[in-house]
Amino acid sequence: MKFSITGKHMDIPESLREFAEKKTAKLPRYYSSISEVELIIDSGKAGKITIEIIARADRNNTFVVTESGSDPFASLVSAVRKLERQLRRKKGRQRDDKFPGTYGKSTGTKQN
Repeated sequence: MKFSITGKHMDIPESLREFAEKKTAKLPRYYSSISEVELIIDSGKAGKITIEIIARADRNNTFVVTESGSDPFASLVSAVRKLERQLRRKKGRQRDDKFPGTYGKSTGTKQN
């Protein structure tokens, strides 16, 4: 998986870079076809940090998450959680489309 991080109007500390790489490395667990993760950190007005994560997967699937806050580490964790939720939802929909009416239901037993 390719990982890139970009800072707009700020320099990214090495600790934040390592933390971001560690957190985003777990994303293929939720959606295995992720090929690229791009992280954009923007330092806005009044010390507000905006974090945008763009995850690209096979078959032109793109997932985008944006999170703002004063602490970049907390904003990154929140953005990764949002992205994990998106990936889980997409994977669930794909499973439902592949096996309509059977996913999540018990088969072979008769209900009385």
